[in-house]
Amino acid sequence: MPRPLLWLLIAAPTVLLIAFFTQFLMNDDSQQVRRGAVRTSGEAQIGGPFELVDQTGATVTQETYSGKLMLIYFGYTYCPDACPFSLQIMAAAMDRLTASERARIQPILISFDPERDTVEQMARYVSSPAFPEGLVGLTGTEEQISAAARAYRVVYQRAEDAGSGDYLMDHSSFIYLMDADGVFVDVFPPGVDPVDVAARLQDFLEENPG
Repeated sequence: MPRPLLWLLIAAPTVLLIAFFTQFLMNDDSQQVRRGAVRTSGEAQIGGPFELVDQTGATVTQETYSGKLMLIYFGYTYCPDACPFSLQIMAAAMDRLTASERARIQPILISFDPERDTVEQMARYVSSPAFPEGLVGLTGTEEQISAAARAYRVVYQRAEDAGSGDYLMDHSSFIYLMDADGVFVDVFPPGVDPVDVAARLQDFLEENPG
């Protein structure tokens, strides 16, 4: 098979997922771009109540993190590339903040692979020094995770490997910024510059001193 055609077949599912997510996320409000982040005018229908389990086994909801900004990423611990890369971006952005600024932000990873992402697995994963300090890992039942993913317009699907019997998860890869009341503020696209994320966080913190 010619190499260009082979790469097209490999890339097609990811391209379709991103296109679908973008169309799903967009509404009729006008959009403006700010240094790599996607900002919506008006009220974006992203986010909402969730009930999940953290890496200590405790049941948590969005109210658990009330009073803090939330940086939320949906992924899974067996992800070979996009998830660890996005969490490292999050870590690099938070490293640019002061200690007092970091104290006002809760980084969160929500898994959509509950079959493998047990409480114990999440605890091991979020403790990596490559990820944001204080990163919380949330998992739950299929129903709980599906409800959270729908609220955040997250697209994901299981991709079986017929040869090994193993699987990966095809998914959208965005970092969400929610305010201290759990209201959507911003969404950062894959590969965003950590400098831009840090600047957006600092701007919001300055505008909302709490």
